[in-house]
Formats: sequence, C-alpha cells, structure tokens
Amino acid sequence: MSKNLLRSLTIAAVAGAIALSYWAGSRSGMTSPATASPAATGKGAPGKGPGGQAPEVAVEVAPVATVRLPRSIATVGSLRSDETIVVRPEVAGRVAVIGFAEGESVAEGALLLKLDDSVQRADVARAEANLVLSKSKFERAADLRQQGFISGQAKDEAENNLRVAQADAELARARLAKTVIRAPFAGVIGLRHVSLGDYVKEGQDVVNLEKIDPVKVDFRVPEIHLAEVRDRQVLQITLDAVPGRTFEGRVYAINPLLDASGRAVVIRATVPNARRDLRPGMFARVRLFTTDVKDSLAIPEESLFPVGDDQYVYRVVDGRAVRQKVETGQRRDGVVEITNGLAAADRVVTAGQMKLRDGAAVRIAEKPAAVPPAAGSAAADAPPGGRS
Repeated sequence: MSKNLLRSLTIAAVAGAIALSYWAGSRSGMTSPATASPAATGKGAPGKGPGGQAPEVAVEVAPVATVRLPRSIATVGSLRSDETIVVRPEVAGRVAVIGFAEGESVAEGALLLKLDDSVQRADVARAEANLVLSKSKFERAADLRQQGFISGQAKDEAENNLRVAQADAELARARLAKTVIRAPFAGVIGLRHVSLGDYVKEGQDVVNLEKIDPVKVDFRVPEIHLAEVRDRQVLQITLDAVPGRTFEGRVYAINPLLDASGRAVVIRATVPNARRDLRPGMFARVRLFTTDVKDSLAIPEESLFPVGDDQYVYRVVDGRAVRQKVETGQRRDGVVEITNGLAAADRVVTAGQMKLRDGAAVRIAEKPAAVPPAAGSAAADAPPGGRS
C-alpha cells in the first residue's frame, strides 16, 4: 500500500512540472500576430495617419476682404399688412351665405358674406311702384299745366313727389346692395366670428382681410440721424421667426411729425413677400443703409455656422482650424459684414466645416475648375437656354 501511494505522488509531481514548464514557455514566447499591438507591428491606429496622427481635413478657404459698404443705422420695428380691414355689415340681418374659407386667399371683388335680403327686396319693389306712379302723375300734371287747367304750384308739387319717389327707390336699392359684402382688395382671409344663420348687427365684426404682399415695416430712428434719412433708401430686416434669412425693402414714407416722447422719427418701408414668410405683427431687426460708405471686413456667407444664438467661423492658422466667434453686420449678395472677431489678414474656411473640430489639422484644397465644352460639341453649339 505504501508503494502505491509513493507511485501516485511521483506521477502527480511529474504532471505538475510539465504543466509549469508549458506555462512559462507560452509567457516568454513571441506574441501572436492576432494579438500584436499597433506599436509592435509598426502600423498606426485605425483612423490615424502616419505615426498615429489624425489625418488632415481637406477644406476650401477664402481671405477676409475689405469692401466699401454703405453706412447703416440699426434699429427695431414691426411688420404691418399693406392693407387691412375688418369686414363689418352696414345693415343688420341674418347670415345667408358665407363665401370664403378661413385662411384662404381671395381675389378683389370676391363674395365674402350675404345677408337675407327678403325685406330689402320688398322695399325695392314698393319704391319702384311708387316711382312709376309719381312719374305718371308728373307727366299728367305737366300736360294739364301746359293747357292751363292747373296752377304752377300743382305742377311743382307733382315734380317734387317724383323726385322723392326716385330718392326712395335709390335708397331701397342701396339697402339691398349692402346685404352683399365683397372683398375690396385681394388678400388673405383671417378667422371669422359668425356662422351661417347668425343674426348680425350693424358694425359687428365678421372677419379680417389682410393684404400681405408686400408687407410694411414701421420703425423709429433717433432724431440725431434725421439728416441721413432719405426717401427710397434701401433697408434689410431679419426676424427671429425666420432665422438665417435676410429680407430687403425700401423706404417710401417718413412721418413729418417727430415722436415727442422718444425724440424719434417714424419711418415706413415696404418689403416684398411673395412667399408669405412674413406676417403682420412680427418683430423685426432693421438695418437702414444711408448714403455714406465705409471700409468694412466681409467674408462669404457660407463661412458662417451657428452655435446656439451665436455665429462662428473657422480660421486657418498654421495649418489648423481655429473656431472663432464673430459678430455680423449687413448681408448683401452672398457676402456678410464682420463687425467683430476677425482681422484683414485672416483666412476662413468656406467649405468642409462639417468635418472640422477646433484645432484639427487642415489641408487647403483647390476649387475644381469648370471644364469648358469641347469645340464642336453639342453643348458648345447649343444656343442659350437650351438646344434649338
């Protein structure tokens, strides 16, 4: 029994020595290619350039230019409809027809509202009957007066009765016409306050009608700038409700009376609104351009990108992109004025901003040149606007 125990212990010791030797050899051996680190293989990490550095981002740049722009006066204003009315009936009655849908566009002369006109038609019929009788009496009185059978006074009374009958007939027709309300100008209908079958009184609000192309903008300029303001001057407006867009208009009226409380002059301008992006009542930031000009820094508008309420650009400095907050002024023809944040020697990224981060390495890419059509090709031979 002691021999069997000794034999078992010997076998266990030999197996442990073999396992320990195998483990030590695997630890001291070379690392397999599957587990080799990027540094051991001499290759960069995924997404890195040679030596483990981030690759350069190809961008297009433009220099900050110095341009001569007109001086401007910054202020705020409010938008108004070019024309606006509240439709109200001039006669009382029950609503028989509503000829519009809320929020739709209507043409000039379109039917808006029709009241029940049965009473007015009866008045017209009675007035016209009295008119016929009065006309007949006057003609008979004129013949009798000519023959000397009646006095001149009787003839005059008959003539007066005819004129009263004519006036009564015209009054009855006018009351009948006022049961129909039509649009005095083309515009957009608002929200109605009556329904079919409602009884409306004289002067009761029915619906508003707005002409919003163009729109008007009213704004105030301090009296110290009054000498710079002229009729037909150009202005630009921006709105919080329509971010990223600028609308251009023109001054057409200057109030001759200054506001005594604010010592300011009220100016009114028109702004085209074919797409109806502008609505009456909107708050507008106004920049009025005067006749004087000044040197200003300007960059292409596509260089800007917003971060919250602020505007930023990427400057290229020593081959790297540097994010820079800027303050902007007027915008015209794809160019935006920079009032703060850039210098005349700076260069800004105009394309490729989406791939950039602050401090990223950049490579300036050349803009692709337009390839002219080959001589004698169909594109070269085609006339302007397409092939003939």
